[in-house]
Amino acid sequence: MRIEWLDSAIDDLQRLRDFILPHNKDAAQRAFRLIKSAVAPVLSNLRIGKPVEDLPGFHDIVIPFGASGYVIRYRIEGDSAFIIAVKHCKEAGFLDHTPVRQTK
Repeated sequence: MRIEWLDSAIDDLQRLRDFILPHNKDAAQRAFRLIKSAVAPVLSNLRIGKPVEDLPGFHDIVIPFGASGYVIRYRIEGDSAFIIAVKHCKEAGFLDHTPVRQTK
């Protein structure tokens, strides 16, 4: 199995990092590391993400971060996962992925 990051997803990572960086350098670095590490389990199970309704072969991984989180969208082709996009949960089209926070 292999994972390939499409240019669109790499651009998303840069955009998200650039948005946070001026406000909180440490948070920008933590978010970047968290997003990259969330993809690793896909290597052992391509279908680990939530299937995307009406898009066969596409899956989403929701990553809680701060008060919201991020969504990694990928497409499965054969034994490969192609990372298509990385979006903030509050971006258009990803609002239904806002992580639910548990309270203590």
